[in-house]
Amino acid sequence: MPGADGGHEMRPEWGRTTPKPGEAEYARVEVPAAEAHPHTLLLLRDPPGTYDPGQGPRLMDRVHEALRSRHYSPRTERTYCAWIRRFILFHGRRHPAEMGEEEINVFLSHLAVKGRVSASTQNQALSSLLFLYRHVIGRDVGDLGHVIRARRPKRLPVVLTQDEVKAVLSHLDGDKKLMASLIYGSGLRLMECLRLRVQDIDFARLEVLVRRGKGDKDRVTMLPKHLCPPLEKHLRRVEARHQKDLIEGWGRVPLPGALHRKYPNASREWRWQWMFPQERRWKNAREGTEGRHHVHETVLQRAVREAVRRAGIIKRAGCHTLRHSFATHLLEAGYDIRTIQELLGHKNVATTMIYTHVLNKGGHGVRSPFDVL
Repeated sequence: MPGADGGHEMRPEWGRTTPKPGEAEYARVEVPAAEAHPHTLLLLRDPPGTYDPGQGPRLMDRVHEALRSRHYSPRTERTYCAWIRRFILFHGRRHPAEMGEEEINVFLSHLAVKGRVSASTQNQALSSLLFLYRHVIGRDVGDLGHVIRARRPKRLPVVLTQDEVKAVLSHLDGDKKLMASLIYGSGLRLMECLRLRVQDIDFARLEVLVRRGKGDKDRVTMLPKHLCPPLEKHLRRVEARHQKDLIEGWGRVPLPGALHRKYPNASREWRWQWMFPQERRWKNAREGTEGRHHVHETVLQRAVREAVRRAGIIKRAGCHTLRHSFATHLLEAGYDIRTIQELLGHKNVATTMIYTHVLNKGGHGVRSPFDVL
């Protein structure tokens, strides 16, 4: 599958998870297939010298702790840890405390020149390493010298016409159609839609409350009036399933932060349940517990891709294309750019301005002289 750098295939390499006495511990590592070796293992315990393994936790344990103590999202935590491991592997499993600006420079330049990664991917790797040195190693990174930076190209988003959106939705059914309609009708990101809880939908005010969106920010966006009847019907089915789970002794969902300690029974309440739960309960074989998580993102991604194909649309469209289309169609309807910025949750209006370049009138609404021949 494509890696974070946009070009390399990532292959899991496995090592021992239960070492013998006196041996180091190893763990699963994502390594580029082009650089991987059948016996690639990543040393996670601090090497003797700079850090004594007997004096404290392992390096990666400290990275996890530093990220979680600052309330970074689980996805950011996984991404940062993957880049840190890749940095260590690139330099022959040397400990980061033994390296500095020169090694960071070489690694970032390698990503741009050999890996041909995008500018955002290179910045992501740099952010991961800066976090490692500032908050785990305990020193600031100085001048990185002449790092070869990947160029940040100007890309326009893919946008569907309203007829194309209608065609895509017509090839979806059930919960998948409802989720895709909500993404387009409310301008939601994929995970914002999947992580909605029952209490986040306000049918009376026609509002959707997005909690802990990108940048850990809350926002309010619109709820399409025509989606209310199918959503209410969907929630009745979900509530019936939840009541059945409660009768069977389950029905709990994970709560954000430490709310499960403050409100021990809140995880069983109807308002905290997922809007789009999984069909089947997950089972913890060790503890014997069962529960439901929200629908996995790949389920909807595959369904939308298949719907685009069946609709005969040749554009490279996916779930996020529906969000791009939401913003563009609002601009076409004459709505204010600042209002659209608030609905999308963009921090900077410059991000929203990109949609002014993809309006259906072409470049700045200018009519081609060829059309008057």
